[in-house]
Amino acid sequence: MARLAQTAGLTDVQSEILATVRQFVDKEVIPRAQELEHSDTYPADIVEGMKEMGLFGLTIPEEYGGLGESLLTYALVVEEIARGWMSVSGVINTHFIVAHMIKQHGTPEQKQHFLPRMATGEVRGSFSMSEPDLGSDVAAIKTRARKTDDGYVIDGSKMWLTNGGSSNLIALLVKTDEGAAKAHQNLTTFLVEKPEGFGEVAPGLTIPGKIDKMGYKGVDTTEAVFDGYKIGADKVLGEAPGKGFAYMMDGVEVGRVNVAARACGIAIRAFELAVEYAQQRKTFGKAIAEHQAIAFKLAEMATKVEAAHLMMVNAARLKDSGARNDVEAGMAKLIASEYCAEVTQDSFRIHGGYGYSKEYEIERLMREAPFLLIGEGTSEIQKTIISRGLLREYKSRS
Repeated sequence: MARLAQTAGLTDVQSEILATVRQFVDKEVIPRAQELEHSDTYPADIVEGMKEMGLFGLTIPEEYGGLGESLLTYALVVEEIARGWMSVSGVINTHFIVAHMIKQHGTPEQKQHFLPRMATGEVRGSFSMSEPDLGSDVAAIKTRARKTDDGYVIDGSKMWLTNGGSSNLIALLVKTDEGAAKAHQNLTTFLVEKPEGFGEVAPGLTIPGKIDKMGYKGVDTTEAVFDGYKIGADKVLGEAPGKGFAYMMDGVEVGRVNVAARACGIAIRAFELAVEYAQQRKTFGKAIAEHQAIAFKLAEMATKVEAAHLMMVNAARLKDSGARNDVEAGMAKLIASEYCAEVTQDSFRIHGGYGYSKEYEIERLMREAPFLLIGEGTSEIQKTIISRGLLREYKSRS
């Protein structure tokens, strides 16, 4: 085995893309990640490099100027990028979700308007469901869009927008009055175009400053406050009010594969750091890797990395096939995020006291891994999705 997390059955194009991305990560991301992360600096030069490689258009169809690659390719690219620095993968994650939603559900006019510029990175997307008091109960959204003679007026506050300041397009889920009995059928997704930056970026739309976080530095995470924000009816995704929840859930399935891929990337890097350090650090006259306690720990870590990677790849391939993958995406996200936290902590323990120093990369990974336990739905939410799917498939006939 050359290294962990190899993927069978890739095309020559996929292998070439991954080799290029891995080289970029080793040369441009890993050497700079510590400095940029500690100073909470947006990785502008790295983002420009990703634009030049065409990564912002990775999954956008060729007819709109993208590379037309699969979700599997996207997930494996994200895994490679997260191995270098998770925040960089965060820059493109919400962008991919929004591009996927427009590609799958947008009108021909919306696709033509957004996708070519999204493919180049000129337009970069962010994704907004959460609210300050919402938690996981999406149907309880309070931000409301009121219909007017010439469109809609939006009022309310949204929370946890990754790339909220650096993006210029928000896929926004709000409540509209469709008269439906079920709450989720009164939710609509809008495509909100805005300038980059912070403060009142448009009449009725304010993006406050960055939220200070434990980890996941560099990438901006913000609120968005709508106060009488006017938007045209043509900016309803698919021109279909009341279908926003279904569109968002389709995007979230892509996002869960992404989070699983990010978790795999961090876990791979944590293992790489541990196995290297364990062969260099000596105690009692030999490398600590030669002590059975450490050797067994490395074996367990590698097995978890491999298992998480395989489940992530399976979920991506199912989505690519057109099959329903909510259960598999939930399983992949659950196991990858939990194993990532465990592998990262084991790597931290192998580093001993040095792991607590900011000079060592593992310290950063220890602050990044916990985010994946909650991003795109907590482990408890994944278990709910998985169990419902299982009961649906194994329904008792008694």
